[in-house]
Amino acid sequence: MAISVTRTRPGRLAAGAAALAAGLAGVAVGAPPAQADSDEKTSITIAVSQEVDSLSPFQAVRVITTSLHRWMYDFLTNYDPETGETIPALAESWETSEDGLTWTYHIRQDATWTDGEPVTAEDVAWTFNTMMTDPAAAEANGNFVENFETVTATDEYTVEIQLSQPQVTMLALDVPILPEHIWSGIEDYGAFNNDEEFPIVSNGPWILTDYQPNQTITFEPNEDYWRGAPQFDELVLRTINDADAQVEALRAGEVDFVQGLTPAQFRSLEGEENIELNQADGKRFQGMTLNPGATLQDGTPFGDGHPALQDPVVREALVRTIDREAIYEVAYGGFGEPNAGYIPSRYDIYHWEPERPVSEEFDIDAANQLLDDAGYTMGDDGIRVSPDGRPLSFRFNVHADNPQYVQAAQMMAEWASDAGMELKVEPVSEVGSLLDDGTYDILTTGWSVNPDPNYVLSINLCSGLPTEVGGPYLSDAYFCNDEYDQLYQQQLAELDVDARAELVKQMQEILYETNVFVVWGYADALEAYRSDVIAEMTPQPDPGGNYYGQDGYWSWWSAVPAGAEGSGEGGGGDASAASDSDDGSNTALVIGIIVAAAVVIGAVFFLARRRSATAEDRE
Repeated sequence: MAISVTRTRPGRLAAGAAALAAGLAGVAVGAPPAQADSDEKTSITIAVSQEVDSLSPFQAVRVITTSLHRWMYDFLTNYDPETGETIPALAESWETSEDGLTWTYHIRQDATWTDGEPVTAEDVAWTFNTMMTDPAAAEANGNFVENFETVTATDEYTVEIQLSQPQVTMLALDVPILPEHIWSGIEDYGAFNNDEEFPIVSNGPWILTDYQPNQTITFEPNEDYWRGAPQFDELVLRTINDADAQVEALRAGEVDFVQGLTPAQFRSLEGEENIELNQADGKRFQGMTLNPGATLQDGTPFGDGHPALQDPVVREALVRTIDREAIYEVAYGGFGEPNAGYIPSRYDIYHWEPERPVSEEFDIDAANQLLDDAGYTMGDDGIRVSPDGRPLSFRFNVHADNPQYVQAAQMMAEWASDAGMELKVEPVSEVGSLLDDGTYDILTTGWSVNPDPNYVLSINLCSGLPTEVGGPYLSDAYFCNDEYDQLYQQQLAELDVDARAELVKQMQEILYETNVFVVWGYADALEAYRSDVIAEMTPQPDPGGNYYGQDGYWSWWSAVPAGAEGSGEGGGGDASAASDSDDGSNTALVIGIIVAAAVVIGAVFFLARRRSATAEDRE
């Protein structure tokens, strides 16, 4: 048994010759080596607990579904698993006008849908145009097309996108391209779940062939995939809701991969025969949201959030009672990094930290002084009372299936009590209905962050608020700040990496100072797999990265069955080896945009994006 604990905190990738070569030449990945001759079916079974929200890429927002859509459907571009730079995918090359407002993508001619139909520019144009014109189709990824003026298939394999202003994410459009001949006949994209016929017509390396809700999701390899077919004959996601039961199933060989391990579970597997452990820097932040007074986009308030949390002083005082270092030492067993920045430190260009070190954030005396000065008097029961006579007693809804969250919340409740605030920790199975109705005070939350930070920043825009109670929304904090919105638009159009990074850091500072979205830090990704089933596979970043929740499909696409020819010799789909002969004849401007959009800090990748169903439910 081997334990992979490589930690990566690489410095910023150079925006020079390497980025230029990747952008213009288009680094491609090599196909997996041929399978060993065998009549025995090879299969990987992954233990999961998260429920599928929708199999429709137009609707899916949870990690599990955004992950499987990456396996099923191609995007225009992908991310190199080693460097994190943009590489060709469905688009084999691209160019842009000097003003950055016209982008032309050249679609590869060797891509086909799994029903045999060719993938064409019309499929790309139809996907984006549908998102632009139908709100139900834009629920998951609509932020990518808000700046699009027109999308046109100028010929069978060429797509032209006209923008209203330059957009830095044009080589990071993480949108699954769908088959027009299948999807154009659907009447209601808000109601369609993409689960009526199997196998599902797709164009990625894996084909979804069977779906048993809350039981199993089964994939088979796409033998005609242009980058090469996966080596395993089957990929199965098996629902096991109990985390300890997942670990026991791994030990028994009933599943082959588990992720999201607790520190205790991770350590318990050390030394186990035929089990490989993997520890990677976290790509998610963990934290909580404080209800600042839920409102609709037009300002109409709703819900029953505690009114005291609308006071910035109370929010600041509460945050000063949080010992982030203790949370990651105790609840996360030392497997993580206490921090207050919204963008994880593995993305070092965009990562921001407050001037006051995290070790000094925790200050009970300061919290008490803030509340004293603001007139929140201490009651006889040790709970402060607001000027209107209401006790500072807050509901703290915590994901019951996340033991680290529960333990952290209990720790915070003890610290808050020393400042005269009561946190009533209430573990719940899901928080979606609480968010829908605005009936919460404090919620645990967490988001995965992708190489380009645009999406995770976009969830906090005022436009992310619902237009009606229970309607679609992005933010799980009901955050709205005009200055933040203005900075968002500026960073979206800023093509200089350093200038954009400064804008992104200013946005994070606003989030930090308002204390609505409160980050604790970044837990390590703890994973384990059966080495007698999987000989090797590609992490992201490579080396030192995670296997589950990648920006791409590299792990399961490159996985080599144990005993297959070439296993143990550095094979397994060499996901960053070969170079592509296809040229992207881009102008000097696109070079700058490629660097801005494709530079990956620390090389890890997002996957779960989207509107919050509950903290850890999100991308």
